[in-house]
Amino acid sequence: MAIQKNVGEDVCLSDGTKIRELLDLEEGYISSRVIGDPEIHQMEIERIFSKVWVPIAHESEIPNKGDYVLRYIGNEEVIVSRSEGGVINVVLNACTHRGSPVCRSEMGNSSHFRCPYHGFTFKQNGDLIGVPAYKEAFGDAFDKTQYSLVKARAATYAGLIFGTFNDSAPPLEEQLGSLKWYLDMMLSHTHGGMEVIGVPQRWTVKSNWKLGADNFVGDAYHTFMTHQSAVQLKLVPSGDPKFAFYGVHVSCENGNGLGLIGAPPEYELPPFYGVPQNIVEQIEQKLTPEHQKAFSRLAYIHGNIYPNMSFGYFSWATEAGKNPGSYLTLRQWVPKGPHEMEVFSWVLVEKEAPDWWKELARETYVRTFGSSGMLEQDDTEMWKNITRATKGYIASSKLKFIYRMGIDRKPEQGDWPGPGTVYQGDYSEANQLNIWRQWHKLLTENNE
Repeated sequence: MAIQKNVGEDVCLSDGTKIRELLDLEEGYISSRVIGDPEIHQMEIERIFSKVWVPIAHESEIPNKGDYVLRYIGNEEVIVSRSEGGVINVVLNACTHRGSPVCRSEMGNSSHFRCPYHGFTFKQNGDLIGVPAYKEAFGDAFDKTQYSLVKARAATYAGLIFGTFNDSAPPLEEQLGSLKWYLDMMLSHTHGGMEVIGVPQRWTVKSNWKLGADNFVGDAYHTFMTHQSAVQLKLVPSGDPKFAFYGVHVSCENGNGLGLIGAPPEYELPPFYGVPQNIVEQIEQKLTPEHQKAFSRLAYIHGNIYPNMSFGYFSWATEAGKNPGSYLTLRQWVPKGPHEMEVFSWVLVEKEAPDWWKELARETYVRTFGSSGMLEQDDTEMWKNITRATKGYIASSKLKFIYRMGIDRKPEQGDWPGPGTVYQGDYSEANQLNIWRQWHKLLTENNE
């Protein structure tokens, strides 16, 4: 199906439908066609994932020279590696001779990558360094520089590794905007920062990738219904319908956003997610007073780095009488087509934390948001059902999602110390509309 572009901002689908007709962002109505339409999915690959900085890994996964992991920018498999000089490189995992993957291990350590088809050998940065019998096969006119792997730009922030194939993309920090303040709080609150425990868990879900981002960026409202079992087990407060009202809902630039939830006034939280005392001392040394004010009163953070990496900073007690475990989870929603995604899910803990705390964090993550975790299973069941229910002609042509929760609420900074557009209470859909606003911008702006 050919994507057509009319005069001005009227980007059209092949049936003549204008992209702007699918959304009414002022009133909060969005056509369900945006979820699973194959033509729209291809537009997303071309106009979002190939244009913006995409978070793909964490520096602690490749700590040593020669370390590498395989990851995805959209649907493109890339090698993320640390060179002999310590530089992080991101290259397309496809040989420039005939397209065969040059790396077939999910992770490892190597000074080079060799194509198994014809033996072309490449450095971590993608430069060609070896060709079998190249003089006999190619002659003196052979130019190695023409065969370099397709290179992406790489950048890092607070330990997160981002990649983009767009040479004209603005600096990463510009794309992150005021979200940087919150990433600093979550990822850099100790001198050593956070580190990934183990390898990311991976699984596939018959769901469109945008549903994960939409959920994590702003939907605290689903907790009492979708996660009813967690309520009954008292993983989340069961007696207060204002569970998510004791916090703030923050919209940031370029589709980024998050919600930050504390506890009812009468409930005293342990400081800084109940971390061990040596971590408390580092937080007090490392974070600004404004960061400390925000971080000390939180129990849950949920959000999304646009386009497709969500995060959750959670504290749960998964057994009666057991101390709560706290962890940061990152999760990338990798598009595998309009109706399927692969989930990469990491668990991170403070690098300086004692081993017992790291083990408690890992165990708590596995039970809640790991691949078999109770809360993870709840969410993915919903997203699968939404993707299935909106596939049909009637649903995609007549059904509109309604994003009107808090639509008349005005931003209110209150005593919240952090930046962004702040709404008091986390029952709102402003962040979801913020995501859809960025989606619309990227799909309709000049991509020539």
